[in-house]
Amino acid sequence: MREMRKGRWRVRPATTEDDLSAAQRLRWLCFLGPRHAGDGAEPAAEAAPRDADAHDALCTHVLIEDGRSGQLVACFRLMDLSSGAEIERSYSAQHYDLGGLRDFPAPMVELGRFCVHPAHSDPDILRAAWAALADHVAATGAELLFGCSSFLGTDTARHRDAFAMLRDRHVAPRRWLPRVKAPEVFRFARLIGRPDPRRAMAAMPPLLRTYLMMGGWVSDHAVMDRQLGTMHVFTGVEIKAIPPARARALRALAG
Repeated sequence: MREMRKGRWRVRPATTEDDLSAAQRLRWLCFLGPRHAGDGAEPAAEAAPRDADAHDALCTHVLIEDGRSGQLVACFRLMDLSSGAEIERSYSAQHYDLGGLRDFPAPMVELGRFCVHPAHSDPDILRAAWAALADHVAATGAELLFGCSSFLGTDTARHRDAFAMLRDRHVAPRRWLPRVKAPEVFRFARLIGRPDPRRAMAAMPPLLRTYLMMGGWVSDHAVMDRQLGTMHVFTGVEIKAIPPARARALRALAG
């Protein structure tokens, strides 16, 4: 993973323990912080809580910083797999039965823990992230990008239209389809009724929306993550299946 600049934003790999700690603090703020709103003043950085797990040691961590102030505004982590034979190493395999992907013959990259600081909404942050992802995919020869795409909250009715659209248009091919493994899931493939397209797209998480524009597909169920207060769907993008115009745009971003 090489360092790059995209306008105001600097994208680089984490290289020190301090870098990793900063990413873990931002993850806590984005994923768990809303549950602790009102607890009091924000603690000093060295005492701030962190979101961390065993997969952190196995991944490359990517930081997106404000090139002017140096503030960390977004981060994510990447795990490289040589083929589907290594799929059980992934974070996603904790939550989904990914037996169908064991036969995937080429390199894969898992994208995880993607988050953007709640005080920043510049769409160029997401573009900078995709530039780094496109560059990494090209450098590693990966043919599948995958991960878990999260919806805020665990109220299925709030996201009903989005889930109905996923059911109708974006469920994975049968040969790759993840099976149920987690103890609590929402089987949105069983929903009845048609989605309202405008409400569906408005409710779709930005990262997932981008996956879908590239021809991505999802599991037929969402996993309830009570710890983080989210629902997530397994998401995959086969690199060779990305529409040519989108592929050109990604290459231009990376360049």
